[in-house]
Amino acid sequence: MPGDRDSAIGRARSVFDDGGFVERLTALVAYATESQVAERRDELYRYCSDGFGPLLQQAGFETRIYDNPRAEFGPFLIGTRIEDASLPTMLIYGHGDVVRAMPERWRQGLDPWRLQIEGDRIYGRGVVDNKGQHLLALEALRAVIAERERLGFNVKFMVETGEETGSPGLLPFIQQHRDVLAADAFIALDGPRQSTSVPDVTLGTRGGVALDLVIDLREGSHHSGHWGGILADPGFLMAHALASIVSQDGRILVPGWTPTQIPNSVREACARVVVEDLPGTPVPDAGWGEPGLTRPERIYMWTSVIVLACITGQPEAPVNAVSGTARARIQVRHTVDVLAETIVPNLRAHLDAHGLQMVRIVPVTERDNFVASRTDPDNPWVQRMVRSMALTAGRQPNVIPTNSASGPSEFFKEELGIPVMWIPHSYGGCGQHGPDEHGLGTLFRDGLGLMAGVFWDLGEG
Repeated sequence: MPGDRDSAIGRARSVFDDGGFVERLTALVAYATESQVAERRDELYRYCSDGFGPLLQQAGFETRIYDNPRAEFGPFLIGTRIEDASLPTMLIYGHGDVVRAMPERWRQGLDPWRLQIEGDRIYGRGVVDNKGQHLLALEALRAVIAERERLGFNVKFMVETGEETGSPGLLPFIQQHRDVLAADAFIALDGPRQSTSVPDVTLGTRGGVALDLVIDLREGSHHSGHWGGILADPGFLMAHALASIVSQDGRILVPGWTPTQIPNSVREACARVVVEDLPGTPVPDAGWGEPGLTRPERIYMWTSVIVLACITGQPEAPVNAVSGTARARIQVRHTVDVLAETIVPNLRAHLDAHGLQMVRIVPVTERDNFVASRTDPDNPWVQRMVRSMALTAGRQPNVIPTNSASGPSEFFKEELGIPVMWIPHSYGGCGQHGPDEHGLGTLFRDGLGLMAGVFWDLGEG
């Protein structure tokens, strides 16, 4: 006899309590799926064929591994479970690749490829980004199937293996396989929550544009005593260029780089976001950033600009000489309210207006840039998700209009014409992309119940 919603939630949480979740995550973490390392390409295929693929099959999915349209990059794993063609179809997304492991930087006693538990912390590369999170989605689906004896909707489960390198080949893959990926809504589990006590549903991602600023005045360097004061110094010129872009208190000064209009639904969502300061995470600097905006507004509806690197001369061995060159890389993260194609022209006009014509702008093309994306907070699918999460959590979730990071949201939203929702189950101090990456057992257990409730409710409508 089919069970009920509470039973499905309890069953999902019991997967963590009885050790099944950790056992399966241990096996997945052991796959060294560094997409930034060309020699790991076979390991990306193994993750799909021997790691996560069999877990999908055990849950009643038909699976297929697709080669990347860009042959030098990793594959795509697609699992399909169609219960009735007349039912809604959810496209669930995750990525099996991870950033470089950097084992030499992990704390003594920790191994990025060996899962280890210390108290509530579960350590391992990919535990939160993203193996643990897409495993969580699958375990919640399995709990609903076990209780209801069906889902009540169709699922297409996609795992890509190149997200950490900018998802090369993803856009043409979607374009070539629209029928395979066709769905009514997109759900992904990735990223950190804003609070360990309040769940999030995130509706998009910021776009990311990286630029190199280059000043090349002359070949070589020249004696500082003989030539200092009469040769233009590219280091100071670069400092002036950077200072013209962002003020001393963190305000963006380039016209066109910040939104001129922001939808009311986005402003209202930002106003309700609950943010928690977590141990081990930085404390925002008072007085830095756009005046009059709250912390959520600066992150989720505004633009940010940072300097990734800057060099002139020889920092590793300074010499008494006037350098001939300077170079800086900056990164601009923006919402859909700022068009990516205007970033470079607006900066060029800005630098020229400040007499900095000697500064060349070189767009970074060594990795694909994600475009900005946002689903309207008032979308019916979003509201349905919010109601389900509130019922399980006992409080309203944070509705984040635009994730602080970047990702492939717009590829799915634009090419498939569906709303995009991200539901993260990590936290800000997880060490994602750095050494000692870890997740919290309490958040995984909470997430299993939360997603079982979501999937139960999706099958009710």
